[in-house]
Amino acid sequence: MKTTNMPVAFRARSIAFGLLVSLPLAGIGTSVSANVDENAYEAVAPTIEQARANILISRQLQFTHFRDQAINDDLASEVFDDYLDYLDGQRAYLTQEDIRSFQSLKQDMASALRTGQLQPGFEIYNRVQKRIIERMDYALDLLDQGLDQFNFDSDDQILLDRSEVDWEPDQQALNNLWHKRIRNAVLAQRLNGSSDEQIIEVLTRRYESQRKRVSQMRSEDAFQAYMNAFTGTWDPHTNYFSPRNSENFNINMSLSLEGIGAVLQADNEYTKVVRLVPGGPAARQGQLGPADRIVSVKQEDEEQPTNVIGWRLDEVVDLIRGPRGSVVTLEVVPASASDETVTRTIDIKRDKVKLEEQSASSDVIELERDGQPYRIGVIDIPTFYADFQAMQRGDPDYKSTTRDVRQLLEKLQEEQDVDGLVVDLRNNGGGALHEANDLVGLFIDQGPTVQIRSPDNQVQVLADQDPNVAWDGPMVVLVNRMSASASEIFAGAIQDYGRGLVVGSQTFGKGTVQAVRSLNHGQLKITQSKFYRVSGGSTQHRGVIPDIQIPSRVDTTRIGEDALERALPWDQIEAVPHARYFDFSGMIDELRDRHAQRFDESPEFRLLQQEIDFLKEQRKTTMVSLNEDERRTYQEQLEYRQLTIANARRELRGKEPFESFEAMEEYEEQQAAAANGGEDDELDFIVREGGHIMADMLELDRRMASILPVGTVTAKAE
Repeated sequence: MKTTNMPVAFRARSIAFGLLVSLPLAGIGTSVSANVDENAYEAVAPTIEQARANILISRQLQFTHFRDQAINDDLASEVFDDYLDYLDGQRAYLTQEDIRSFQSLKQDMASALRTGQLQPGFEIYNRVQKRIIERMDYALDLLDQGLDQFNFDSDDQILLDRSEVDWEPDQQALNNLWHKRIRNAVLAQRLNGSSDEQIIEVLTRRYESQRKRVSQMRSEDAFQAYMNAFTGTWDPHTNYFSPRNSENFNINMSLSLEGIGAVLQADNEYTKVVRLVPGGPAARQGQLGPADRIVSVKQEDEEQPTNVIGWRLDEVVDLIRGPRGSVVTLEVVPASASDETVTRTIDIKRDKVKLEEQSASSDVIELERDGQPYRIGVIDIPTFYADFQAMQRGDPDYKSTTRDVRQLLEKLQEEQDVDGLVVDLRNNGGGALHEANDLVGLFIDQGPTVQIRSPDNQVQVLADQDPNVAWDGPMVVLVNRMSASASEIFAGAIQDYGRGLVVGSQTFGKGTVQAVRSLNHGQLKITQSKFYRVSGGSTQHRGVIPDIQIPSRVDTTRIGEDALERALPWDQIEAVPHARYFDFSGMIDELRDRHAQRFDESPEFRLLQQEIDFLKEQRKTTMVSLNEDERRTYQEQLEYRQLTIANARRELRGKEPFESFEAMEEYEEQQAAAANGGEDDELDFIVREGGHIMADMLELDRRMASILPVGTVTAKAE
């Protein structure tokens, strides 16, 4: 089966290693490591089924993956590093002594990965679990001694992201690090108004929960971690799913079945939000966002939340799912948080994600230029959908993106008499490939829409065969970083055909196709082909670059294909002949100048830019102080800047400013509780700017009223 959505699968990048021995299954099911303390942690061991699955995965990767690479010593070294990064990405559990003891496992790893030798990988996994328990015990012992031992008057600081530093040399150095980590957690709780008793209770529950999770680890956890470190060296969308996770993947991991409508993935010890399902409960609630990390989950009938740091992705998903109409409370580290101790609590009412709530919708923007009125139609497409069940039943009125957009276009022309069109694909993460192909067909006579290249360089060209055109006027397509896959195919085709301008920020850049293949034990999702535009350039890695750029709040260093390790590169193939409807080169500079002038004068854009600058500054913060007075001052400065931006936005809307940061937070919670998604200023004024760009196009060239092909492009893409 083909998938064209953004990545939704478990990205646990970890590994296990096998010693080179004469029999491929040697050591399966035996005791694991003499240096693992069995009293503290019950070591897990590999199984024969896992070893066989390892061999099958090795063959599939070498012979059917789009990227051609061998399992050699260089690749094995990458797997080793990825494994350690996954198991201890923040260098908080292992020491340099541990790392040195693992080095000998590299020597025969390539052969072990090919032949299903799993023993050394399980030994490393068990060692790390033992170290985690030691750290949890150390943290709990410190908390038992009370908080008076911590000094909050010193000049000490703590590094927020330790992923690039070396491991601590020994256990004493780790103790010093963890003393700082706990001081930081205590200080963050104090600044949030918690009493010392509450702080001890919360942190004790957190560390006890993590310790308990380690004691419940199974053989399958180690094997899945191993295989995903292995598969991840090919590309980030090639994953192994255990039998349990296979079930979750088959329902798309989107929690759309009586859940919250969020796509999740593993991110070291955390579960991270990748994107929200359009029309889903989380999207309607408005507080959860991409790159937020989930700390705890609480059901409405529970008094205390369940800490899920260190949990498997499938188990976090199970906690978040629940009966329709019930409320789940998530504690998350916001993407904009200064450090992982800063959290917020979000209540979301579970519901089914209904197809009609993801459906395309339309609106009209009315503008006036020098006495000349313009009516610009707007079509919002949250996802590329199709009701396959209704289609299979033969229902003549089944819903799909293309059918719905065609009807909306007819109404906009017949009832609204619009002059131009804005198609909004922001936050559209993809969907059905054939719908992207058919949707392009509404705006061109006939012709190719996308090329798909397989590992053997065979190219399949999908094309629109229908000569009918639903809209022959000018277009603007709005995109952002969360526009992915099928959205990129559509936007790229509109750009290549000269049917309209693409406006916004660089798209996600997922231009690969995966197939899911059954194994004797679980499933393998493997990248088997790659998308290319009709002009020859791939949508992979680079995405679609807008003709007119609008900055976005999204952190491109954390969200997007080029932010993923070992993502397949951008490249190009031969263009296929296709029509060129309009040459924008004669007006694009003027359009950009007009757009820039409007934004320079726009208070909405100035606020957006202030917010972007603020978030960028936050992301640059690498150290935080453990001095309570300094930290309090720093937090007050952050809150003041957020409040200033929020009140400026309130003033633009003619509303009373918030009296305090707490009043602002209370209002946002009330808005979210009303499930209206809050007030997204960016949405309104950027859609309106799309309308202004369309009016500029019509002013500069009246020939655009009905765009007809001016030629055919056959040359190789630039």
